[in-house]
Amino acid sequence: MLSKDKIQRINELARKSKSEGLSLKEQKEQKDLRQEYLKNVRQSFKNQLTSVKVVDEEGNDVTPDKLKHEKKTRGTQGPLH
Repeated sequence: MLSKDKIQRINELARKSKSEGLSLKEQKEQKDLRQEYLKNVRQSFKNQLTSVKVVDEEGNDVTPDKLKHEKKTRGTQGPLH
């Protein structure tokens, strides 16, 4: 998870970008922070998907094989923390 300081910095740079523009150093910082943020969001989403179990109306596990394989690969049978 991204720290509050980094999220605040992302927002500061976004506001400054709209109002007065950013220096080259600030543009690079903004790009790096955004990439870190997106990487974090994607990993979190993947962790959530990996913990999903799909069940039909009759209670049968119909989780796709690809997802089951991913769970076994990670050694995960329940939600990730």
